[in-house]
Amino acid sequence: MSKTANVFARVEPEVKEQAEQILNTLGISMSNAVGMFLKQVILQSGMPFEVKLPPHPLDVSKMTKEEFDAELQKAWDQMERGEGIPFEDVKEEFERIFEDELQNSNNAAGKSESA
Repeated sequence: MSKTANVFARVEPEVKEQAEQILNTLGISMSNAVGMFLKQVILQSGMPFEVKLPPHPLDVSKMTKEEFDAELQKAWDQMERGEGIPFEDVKEEFERIFEDELQNSNNAAGKSESA
C-alpha cells in the first residue's frame, strides 16, 4: 500500500503526551497506533473496546423502600467498621470546590463588567 491518507485529530495535550510515552516504550509510533486502531475498527465492525457510561450514583427517587433501606444499612455497617471518608475530609473538599467555583464566577462577572 503506497497510498496514504491523513487523519487529523484534536486531543488534550496531556493525553497525547502520556500516550506517546507509552507508545514509545512499546516501540510504536502514534501514526502506527492510530492505523492499528482503525484496522481493529474494521475487523471488529465497531469500536475495538467496550464503550459505556461509568456507573452513576444511586438515584433515591428510583429506589424501592427495600433498596433504600439496604443502602442505608450498607452505609451504617461501613461506618461502624471505620471505612469510608471522614466528614471533615468531605467538608474540606466541598469547601474547596465551591470556593473555586465562586472565584471562577466572580472572575467571569468581572470580565463581563469590564467589557
